[in-house]
Amino acid sequence: MTDIRMQRLAKLIVQYSVRVKEGDWVLVIGDVKTESLMDLVVKEVLLAGGHPEIKVNSESVQETLYQYATEKQLGFVSPTEKMLVEKIDGYIFLQGNRNTRSLSAVDPAKQQVFRRARREISETMMERSATDDLRWVITQFPCDANAQEADMSLKNYENFVYEAVFCDKEDPVAEWQAIHAEQDRIIKWLEGKKKISVKSANADLTLSIDGRTFINSSGKNNMPSGEIFTSPIEESANGWVNFTYPAITNGREVSGVRLKFEDGKVVDASAEKNEAFLISQLDMDEGSRYLGEFAIGTNYGITQFTKNILYDEKIGGSFHMAIGAGFPEAGSKNKSAIHWDFICDMREDGEIAVDGEIFYQKGKFII
Repeated sequence: MTDIRMQRLAKLIVQYSVRVKEGDWVLVIGDVKTESLMDLVVKEVLLAGGHPEIKVNSESVQETLYQYATEKQLGFVSPTEKMLVEKIDGYIFLQGNRNTRSLSAVDPAKQQVFRRARREISETMMERSATDDLRWVITQFPCDANAQEADMSLKNYENFVYEAVFCDKEDPVAEWQAIHAEQDRIIKWLEGKKKISVKSANADLTLSIDGRTFINSSGKNNMPSGEIFTSPIEESANGWVNFTYPAITNGREVSGVRLKFEDGKVVDASAEKNEAFLISQLDMDEGSRYLGEFAIGTNYGITQFTKNILYDEKIGGSFHMAIGAGFPEAGSKNKSAIHWDFICDMREDGEIAVDGEIFYQKGKFII
């Protein structure tokens, strides 16, 4: 018998997040582990009158690609891949792993070649998303590998996932609409503001948001969501941050990360674990040492770090920043093949001031 919570999640992402309508061409991508959720999502796309384009990922096949492909082959971008991101109306990505560390032994240089080749595709997706020409969402299917990363049993992880997206409730949409309304109040207060200052035992940072727009993330692109974010002025970040949680990407866990900024650029970087990989990603291209995002997590229902950025960056009482590509809808001009988030907890002693006024203290908004 299908879990009613999974049925609600499928409806939520098709009807609320991607807003599939009659005639929409919708790309649905998922790992082989996500088959049961993918089946429900495809059903909902069809019921909405859409045309699903189905693609199944495989971690082992991706590992084989990196193992045997030449640099020329890694740099090849299929015309089909390019055409899809230019033409589809909706994009639904279902995360689910058999092994979260399957790419941990891949040469970072090969990953750089692969990502650089797809930079234009990433930029096209971000530009179309900024104008709502492309509606997309990423969500998580609860499976064993991700449960193990979170130090949970599968049953407990399932509860965690469905509670985080409010699919344990009869009307998840109403819950996300309430979050949207509260975040909209905060964003309106931020309109016209110019300077952000972050201070805690783990951060001493200033940056400019002059003329930039904060975005209300309430379940349209990420499910779960719960954050407000913007792209700071590219040359404005000055100071340092010791990130309190590990950053995980491409199968590698980088922990104890410290970044120092001068005039917007990362001028010094270190990590307690996988420092060489961190530096390789910072050296991806001309935009990868600049900030593409500054954000505050607002989802106080996510209280546990799970080593899954989809959840962890939303933790209420934290802020995160991403190096690399910024958001056109926020006003960003920074372009890069990378967008990598780093999270810092603020619940013990942190505060954020905006134009000299305390706006956020010990993980809570005080306006």
